[in-house]
Amino acid sequence: MVMMTLKGNKSKMRMLLMKSLTGITWVLVYRTEKYKRLKAEVEKQSKKLEKKKETITESAGRQQKKKIERQEEKLKNNNRDLSMVRMKSMFAIGFCFTALMGMFNSIFDGRVVAKLPFVPLSYIQGLSHRNLLGEDYTDCSFIFLYILCTMSIRQNIQKMLGLAPSRAATKQAGGFLGPPPQAAKFS
Repeated sequence: MVMMTLKGNKSKMRMLLMKSLTGITWVLVYRTEKYKRLKAEVEKQSKKLEKKKETITESAGRQQKKKIERQEEKLKNNNRDLSMVRMKSMFAIGFCFTALMGMFNSIFDGRVVAKLPFVPLSYIQGLSHRNLLGEDYTDCSFIFLYILCTMSIRQNIQKMLGLAPSRAATKQAGGFLGPPPQAAKFS
């Protein structure tokens, strides 16, 4: 009974911390006028550019191509500004997650926090079985579960709350994991 209460309190504490981190992000970034203005501008420019690219033909004049290039440059600048606005919350959240990871790592060090339904790949086993005794690699350490949750849950919460960039803006901006912008189409 005491163990269940302890686990329940830790779970409540984690949820409270996640909600407060989301609240900090909202206060620092998403409620500001600058963010709202930049996000609306990026959305508008992305849709406008998408429409222009659909209507333009291969035999389009040099003027039209230059207009599209200017709009792409403007969109790129607005995306950069939007990223800079988000950066301050990313630093705050990064600091908080690092502090939380240290705290929870000391609490859960050497404890099995989950049972995986599979045996992880050999190069991931060091992380998934970190500081755990025994040879059962389906036992999951806290750090592995923490990283998985941080990577997956945060993005989904942002999408549900409407805080993630739209698909049109992401498509136009390209990015590290996204497809590159299709500027070469008109060259």
